[in-house]
Amino acid sequence: MQNPSRSIYNVPFALLCLSSLLFSASFNMLIPELPAYLSGLGGGEYKGLIIALFTLTAGISRPFSGKLTDTVGRIPVMAVGSIVCFICGFLYPVLGSVAGFLFLRLIHGFSTGFKPTATAAYVADIIPRERWGEAAGIHGLCFSMGMAIGPAVGSAISQRYSIDALFYCSSAFALLSIVILMNMKETLPQKQRQRLSWSSFRISRHDIIDLRVFPSAVVTLLSYVAYGVILTLIPDWTGHVGITNKGLFFVAFTIASLLIRFVAGRLSDQYGRVGVIKVGLVIMMISLCVLGYGSNAFWLMVGALIYGIGTGILSPAVNAWTIDLSHPQHRGKAMATMYIALEAGIGLGALFAGWVYHDVITRIPYILYASAAVVMVAWLYLWSYSIQQQKNNEVGA
Repeated sequence: MQNPSRSIYNVPFALLCLSSLLFSASFNMLIPELPAYLSGLGGGEYKGLIIALFTLTAGISRPFSGKLTDTVGRIPVMAVGSIVCFICGFLYPVLGSVAGFLFLRLIHGFSTGFKPTATAAYVADIIPRERWGEAAGIHGLCFSMGMAIGPAVGSAISQRYSIDALFYCSSAFALLSIVILMNMKETLPQKQRQRLSWSSFRISRHDIIDLRVFPSAVVTLLSYVAYGVILTLIPDWTGHVGITNKGLFFVAFTIASLLIRFVAGRLSDQYGRVGVIKVGLVIMMISLCVLGYGSNAFWLMVGALIYGIGTGILSPAVNAWTIDLSHPQHRGKAMATMYIALEAGIGLGALFAGWVYHDVITRIPYILYASAAVVMVAWLYLWSYSIQQQKNNEVGA
C-alpha cells in the first residue's frame, strides 16, 4: 500500500518529468513553423491536416498503448513514443513534398499516442493516491515547459538557420528523452508482465474504452476542441497582429499554465476534481472570447495568459480525476481512453478550423467564439454530472 506521507519529490519522478519536458519540446518546437512550411511546399489548403493527421494516429494508437502499458510495461511504451519523434525529425527534410509531409504527420502522431499514456500510469505507480493531483500538476508543469521552450526555440532556430536545422534539433531532444528512460526502473509488477508477441497487439472492444472514466473523457473531448483550433490558427493570427516570432503565444500561455499548476493540482486534491475543473472551463471560455475580440498583439498575449491559466487548472484535475475513476489494474486503458478523447477533440478542432478558415483571416474570431461555445457544452455536461452524483449520494445515504 502506498504511504501518503511519502514525498513525491524523488529521483524517479524527477527523471520522468525531465524526459517529458524534452519529449514535449521535441514535437512542439515544430508547430509554429509547420503552416508556413506546408504553404511553401504548395499545400496551404491542407493546414487543417497538420494537427488533424497527427491526432488521428495518436488516437488510433491509444488502445494499443493502453494495453501494452498494462501488459508489457510502462518504460517500453514510453520509449516507443520518443523513438518515433526521433525518427520523424530526420525524415521531414527527406520527404520534401506535400504528400510526404502529410504522411509524416500521420506517423509522427504515434509518438503522443504512446508516451503520455504510459507516463500517466507510471506517475500513478510511484505517487501516493492522496497526492495524485499535485503530482499531475507538477508533471504537467514540466510537459508545459517543453511546450513553452519548444515553439520559441523552434522559431528562433528556423529564422536564424533553416527549417531543416529545426527538424534535426527536434530529433536531438527526442534522443535525450530516450536516454533518460534507459535509466529508469519498470514499475509494472512482474506478475502482470507478459512477453511481447503478436497477441499483444490484438485488441478487442473491451480494450478500447474504459467506461469507468467516461465522464472525464467527455469533458476532455469537448474542452480540447479549442486547443485544436488554437494550434491550427494562432500561428497565422500571430503574424496578422504583427508578432514575428510565432512561438510567443505558446510561451505566454505556457508560462501562465506553469505558474498556476503549482497550486491547481493540490487544490483538486483538497477540494475535489469536479469543482476545480468547472473553474478551469469558465476561464478557458473567457480566454477564447478575448482572443477573438482582440485584433492586436496586446489582446493576443492577454488571451494567451488567460488560456494558460484555464488549461493549467483543468489539465491536472482531469488527469487525477481519470485515475480516481479507474481500476488500479487498468490504469493504462483508463489513461488511453482519456487521451483518445483528447486527441479526438484536438483533431476535430483542427479540422473544423481548417475547413472554415481557408486563409481568410477575418474568419478566425468567429471560429474562436464557436470553440468557446463547445467549452460551454463541457461545463453544462459537468454541471449535469454533479447534480446526478449528488442525487445518487442522497439515495445511497
